[in-house]
Amino acid sequence: MSSTEPSKPVSTVPTAKSKTRRRLRFMLLLALLVAAYGLIHAYLISPPPLYKNNYLQGPIGGDFLKWQWERLTQGLPKPPANGYHFPIVKPEPGWLQANKTVSTATWIGHATVLVQMRGVNILTDPIWSERASPFAFMGPQRKVPPALDYAQLPHIDVVLISHNHYDHLDKETVLKLNQQAGGAPLFLVPLGIKSWMADIGINNVQELGWWDKTEVSGLDFNFVPVQHWSARGLNDRFQTLWGGWAVTTPTNTATPQSFFFAGDTGFSKDFEDIGKRFAPFDLALLPIGAYAPRWFMKAQHVDPGEAVKIHNNIHARRSIAIHWGTFELADESLDEPPKALAQELRKAQIPAADFVAIKHGEMVRF
Repeated sequence: MSSTEPSKPVSTVPTAKSKTRRRLRFMLLLALLVAAYGLIHAYLISPPPLYKNNYLQGPIGGDFLKWQWERLTQGLPKPPANGYHFPIVKPEPGWLQANKTVSTATWIGHATVLVQMRGVNILTDPIWSERASPFAFMGPQRKVPPALDYAQLPHIDVVLISHNHYDHLDKETVLKLNQQAGGAPLFLVPLGIKSWMADIGINNVQELGWWDKTEVSGLDFNFVPVQHWSARGLNDRFQTLWGGWAVTTPTNTATPQSFFFAGDTGFSKDFEDIGKRFAPFDLALLPIGAYAPRWFMKAQHVDPGEAVKIHNNIHARRSIAIHWGTFELADESLDEPPKALAQELRKAQIPAADFVAIKHGEMVRF
């Protein structure tokens, strides 16, 4: 009989050390990739900016590598307390498709809202894709599915695009909308994006600069300045315009109505300017997410407190919180923005019903 002890089974459960080694290897790889990005960008002949912000003093963003290192070493963003199980309200597609008289706003997710006003169906910054990224295999992944499928949408008359970042201008989505039954919608886009749309075969496009206006189906669509930036690649920063949309009935309308879509923005005096021209708004769609860390995000993304200031600056009768709870784009947990918004509304002594963070798929009448 052999005295050799039987060998112990090899554990397949990763140890803490092996997890740490893998994490460090990943961090090193990411650091190398970011450094390579910086070198490539530094040695490319960068074209001068075609557009700039009105009031921003200093650059947008900051040390990207420092931000990514902080995220990795601190394990950010933390998963939300609900484990990414956000409640979804299922809209009534049949009612939405038949509706021609009631003004509504239905949050589909992120900055995508279906607005119905005066019988016109409008979509803001539509994205149905799984990732907000140029790549199908990497980049911010959708945590909550769209509240409506393409087939459940009413016929879309107008698509509003605020700027060309991947979470706001999604190629797959705009191509799908361009093929909708009954004819393509009109795409209203900032200066510089019309040629990109034409390159992918979308021709029913009109581009506008800041304070430009166009009339569609009895509504005025005004493109207005906000504080942000644009880019889809390594070498095209500030080569197309960005902004928000003020949608109003004509000035001589007996019962005027309006809504404001901010897109993506940092806080600036632009909102006082918008308020002076168009206030009050019956409804505002205002971003409250992707704001941490403030040292990196402040110039480009408002936090909930600044969103409340915008609500006041434009004299919105009611606001809906957007740009949260769908993609992890920054360091705060996905469920944090509505909690912070509630605190800021209490500080500002604004009734909670005046600025709401609704559920995905929820509809508001205005």
